[in-house]
This record gives sequence, C-alpha cells and structure tokens, in this order.
Amino acid sequence: MNSVTEISFSEKISWLQLIRSENIGPITFFQLLRKFGSASQALAEIPELARKGGAKKPIRIFAKASAQREMDQLMSAGGQLIAACEPQYPPLLREIHDPPPVISVMGHISLLQKECIGVVGSRNASAVAQKLTQRFSADLGAKNIVIVSGLARGIDSAAHTASLQTGTIGVVGGGVDVAYPRENRELQNLIAEQGCIVAEQSFGTKPQARHFPRRNRIISGLSLGILVMEATPKSGSLITARMAAEQGRDVFAVPGSPLDPRAKGTNNLIRNGAALVESAAEILDELRSVRLRPLQEPDQPMLPLRHPIPIDTNLLNEARPNIVSLLSPVAINIDELVRLSLAPPSVVMTILLELELAGRIERHFGNRVSLTG
Repeated sequence: MNSVTEISFSEKISWLQLIRSENIGPITFFQLLRKFGSASQALAEIPELARKGGAKKPIRIFAKASAQREMDQLMSAGGQLIAACEPQYPPLLREIHDPPPVISVMGHISLLQKECIGVVGSRNASAVAQKLTQRFSADLGAKNIVIVSGLARGIDSAAHTASLQTGTIGVVGGGVDVAYPRENRELQNLIAEQGCIVAEQSFGTKPQARHFPRRNRIISGLSLGILVMEATPKSGSLITARMAAEQGRDVFAVPGSPLDPRAKGTNNLIRNGAALVESAAEILDELRSVRLRPLQEPDQPMLPLRHPIPIDTNLLNEARPNIVSLLSPVAINIDELVRLSLAPPSVVMTILLELELAGRIERHFGNRVSLTG
C-alpha cells in the first residue's frame, strides 16, 4: 500500500484533534487510524474505547475550534502543518517506530527531503569542541548534507551557525515559534529564514523537560546518522545517540581527552560501538553504504486500511481480564505479552489501546508497556 498522499484540510484538522487529545501518542494515533479508517471516525469512537478500558471519567477530546485556531496561528506566522502521510513529510522520519503524526514547520521545507546528519553535544562545550563542530558542519554542508540539531547552547548553536548557508534544520522542544533558550531567538529566526524549524508540540507551547526526549527522537529520525561531539555520561545527547541506534541509524563520535569530563560520554560511545571519526570525510565514507540502502516501509502504515477487520467482541471480553492481570508497573515487551496471554495479537493490541485511552497503561521505548501508578 502506498503510504504517501495528500489529505484534505478537514481531515488534517481531525488529525490534529486526534493527536492532541488525552492519552493519545503517536503509536496509539496510527493504531486508531488503521482501526477506524480515518481520524474523524476515530474521534467518534475513542470515548467508547476508553470506557471499555476502565476509564473513570470521559476522555478529553481536543476541540475542533482549538485545532482550527492552532492551524490559523501557524499559518499566520508563515508556517505549515505537515501530516505523516503527505509527500512533504521527511521520508526517514516516517520510518521510525513512533513518527509524529503531524509536524509544524517554518522555513524551507525542501530541506526535509535532503540527506541529513544530526549533530549534538554538550551545552557547556569546550572552545575546541565548538571549533571542531563548526568544521565538521561546514565540511558536511559543502557536500550537500543538511545539518540537524536542537537549537540548544554550545554544540547545537555551533552546528547551526556553521551550516546556515548550506542547509540546517532546527528541531525545537516547544512550539515552532518559541525560542529556547531565549538567547538563541536571533539564531532561530535566521534558521526560519534560511533553513527550517520543526516542532512536534503545538504553536505557542513553552518547552518542558518531558518534551526533549521526544524532540531528540526527531533529530535522529530525520538523519542518516548522529554525530556526538562532546557529552558527559548523563548528557541528553547520549539519549539521542541511543535513539539513533534503535532507529537503525549510524552513530559517530569524536574522541576527547580522558581528563575532560565532557568527553567521557563520547569516549564511552566509541567503547560501545560508535564509529570514531576525526573528519567529515570519514562520515561521508560511512554514509556511502547507507545511501545505497532502500528506504524501509514504516512500522505503522501512515494511511488507514481500506477494509478494517472487526474483532469479535466475545474474544475481547474473554481476553481482557487475563491481559490486565499480566500487566504490572514493570514494563513488559508487547511481543512477550502476546506470547503469555495466548490471545491473537490483534486482540492484545486492541485491549492495550483501550487501556491506554483509559489512562491505565504507559508506553515505553522498545515496544514495552506498563501499568500507570
């Protein structure tokens, strides 16, 4: 099934309503889309699904007027909303396990179709690391590679500044219009004019700590590989590197002095299998084999099934108590849950969908779920 097509404006509003509704993340969004055939139909069905999952109060559905207002604000600011099924959506991002159903974009959206490398590292970066970042970014840009980063202080800022002329994408943790940190407002404006700004959060949203891991998966999802310049052992850059590895992307790291704690994270990455690189040319050599790989079909089809297959209600009612009893606050892989429950995968997935809409389970990276506290 071809998963790339334009959708109507009204259906895009429904997509926005659905992803902004309570207890609905990217994976749940696409399951609902496949199950009910459209976002508008899913919006009509989710209250009953949440009730079956044991919700104690009605699920909050994002109002159509609020979705329209968000769209109007974005468009008035010169941005646009791109759905995951549309041709303008970044093809590599569409491949990941949990792609954002919609992204807000400002600037040159054509950059989203080009080959990208993510560059991340310490906010409190050394002068040497910042200089190296600028050299790597400029050299990669000269070879038509777009640089992706997170518009943070330090390494991110150096990477963006060095690639403004050749192509850079800034992925932000809040709304596409919100500068964080504030001192990068001018840089963000320059990127919006000369490059591209991407956000998963709604227009006007101030970034919160929980937004940044989700931002990081977009940085790696857009990219053929991630270059980590300098990072402490607890750096968020290492989360981006881990996500890149889980997404099947290459991870590159520049070694640093063992006397500098800011290099411990990158040195550990190399020790655990990241490619040690000292020049952009080495990254380009590694990318030659990546460029030959065909794009994979996404884990979750972007478009609904034409003829969704209904699941027998009796099977669901019989399996539901058993699946709930197998769940606990400790995360379990969904494949293992299917094996232990002896129920068909479609039944397990439907019950998990009900439980998530009811706010009773939480999804984790690695296709795992757990009961909420």
